[in-house]
Amino acid sequence: MGNCFSDVQGGKQAVGGVQQRTTATNNNNRGHNDAVEFFYRSRGLQQLFTQVELSLSAFNLRDRDIISKSDPMAVVYVKKIDGKLEELGRTEVILNSLNPTWIEKVTVAFQFEIVQPLVFHVYDVDTKYHNIPVKTLKLEDQDFLGEATCVLSEVLTKQNRSLTLNLHSKIGHVALRNLGVLTIHAEETVASRRVVEMILHCSYLDNKDIFSKSNPFLRISRIVESGGSIPICKTEVVNDNLNPTWKPLCLSMQQFGSKDNPLIIECFDFNSSGKHSLIGKLQKSVADLEKLHEGRSGANLTITSHHGHKKVLKGELFVDQFCEKEQYSFLDYVSCGFELNFMVAVDFTASNGNPRNPDSLHYIDPSGQLNSYQKAIMEVGEVIQFYDSDRRFPAWGFGGKTFDGTISHCFNLNGSAGSFEVEGVEGIMSAYASALHNVTLAGPTLFGQVIKTAAQIASQSVSYNSKKYFVLLIITDGVLTDLQETKDALVKASDLPLSILIVGVGSADFGQMEVLDADKGQRLESSTDRVATRDIVQFVPMRDVHGGQISVVQALLEELPGQFLTYMRCRDIKPRPLHEAQASGT
Repeated sequence: MGNCFSDVQGGKQAVGGVQQRTTATNNNNRGHNDAVEFFYRSRGLQQLFTQVELSLSAFNLRDRDIISKSDPMAVVYVKKIDGKLEELGRTEVILNSLNPTWIEKVTVAFQFEIVQPLVFHVYDVDTKYHNIPVKTLKLEDQDFLGEATCVLSEVLTKQNRSLTLNLHSKIGHVALRNLGVLTIHAEETVASRRVVEMILHCSYLDNKDIFSKSNPFLRISRIVESGGSIPICKTEVVNDNLNPTWKPLCLSMQQFGSKDNPLIIECFDFNSSGKHSLIGKLQKSVADLEKLHEGRSGANLTITSHHGHKKVLKGELFVDQFCEKEQYSFLDYVSCGFELNFMVAVDFTASNGNPRNPDSLHYIDPSGQLNSYQKAIMEVGEVIQFYDSDRRFPAWGFGGKTFDGTISHCFNLNGSAGSFEVEGVEGIMSAYASALHNVTLAGPTLFGQVIKTAAQIASQSVSYNSKKYFVLLIITDGVLTDLQETKDALVKASDLPLSILIVGVGSADFGQMEVLDADKGQRLESSTDRVATRDIVQFVPMRDVHGGQISVVQALLEELPGQFLTYMRCRDIKPRPLHEAQASGT
């Protein structure tokens, strides 16, 4: 769950069954490196390691909350030779639970020839960090619940590949007993592009609430060889509904194993206390679910009484849509010649402060220390330019008074009247420094014109059937004056091969930017009530990630592969080997 939130609304979101799960980038997961794997595959060499997926659960955790129970999250590290810990990944946050079973997996590369010590930390995430993705949570601000350590091979050599460890306090701290236990289950990942997309609905569910209807969600688990089960996904919660239809669910073969592997599908009534009430459950394989779809029939849920008797319920599960297909990764497209084209727009409004003063956000330090604008350009540009063959980047400024005395909300950063492109990241940096001498800071802060200009370039690329996807970086310090115009431009641009990264610098209130970034599931609407076809914006305030667990570039780019893939999949654009594409074009 790329954005696993610690509040009630976050607890109602889907985990593990959305398409983004199959993207090729996971910044917190350094055990797996797609670029390294691609390097070896492209040379006909076998992978030097085995990908292993860790599933985590805990029992009898300490309760650090007063009114409710702890909201636990687990963090997995590998201990390096020098003793330092390198983070591999984090689970989602589970609300109000002392016995959590996390769905989000952590992948680690198992290397037979070396000892790989793993360290597990469990935290209670403070409720004041509502709406903050787990990847950006500062761990020192959370309550520590316990630590466990083992060697990866200890887990893999167990007969059922599960290891249960006692949680203890950190070394050097006062020893505390009865901190609970942590269970680690390991499975080798299955490399497959095959996925199944389903739309599920239930009818006539039993009502578990007194004053309203149930808030149902589904949890799907895979039965493993040992006889136990591992949760692989859950749907979002549908409020106040006994006949719910959930959003499309996308499961990879890596998750369900094979089409004949039995799955446990449980339907719960969501409760913010964390004590979700079981409405009913059933056991079906993916092959069984396909038959339900073909026969347009339902399967009755069952529930087991306290005496062990199984009761067949009136409620049924239906499969409204079932589609088996190949799902390509970000690297599949890149290796077939698809490119990311970088564009940048810099805020030249007066609120940045006089560039000659050291306290200005635009101040260029003679010692060479980069200001916030330069850092954002360098960090993002150095990553994206790797995927751009000609490395010629459009670069604009907005909100400044140009040489002719007019205030422009989209002017060429290099000062040229005819060309807006510069050579490489160095060219952007040089044009930016030059513009600070030739452009007078003015205002107000308007994004609309810059977004429209970038969208026009992306639109022209579509008409040429080009293998290009555009990434616009906007760096700003201010509050938007044209919020509605910006929304309109973004909704229109959501149909194009374009993503927009926004970095907020300085201490301004960036609340409006959060509206543009649809991470909470609320898609943008235009002034004509048109809804964006997809989320294309990622906003990061530099002050929030400064000194945090991840860098600005990680926070900005974590959603980009998913946005890229969403565009390609929605238009059924498949990667084709370069030699095939060249042959068809001749």
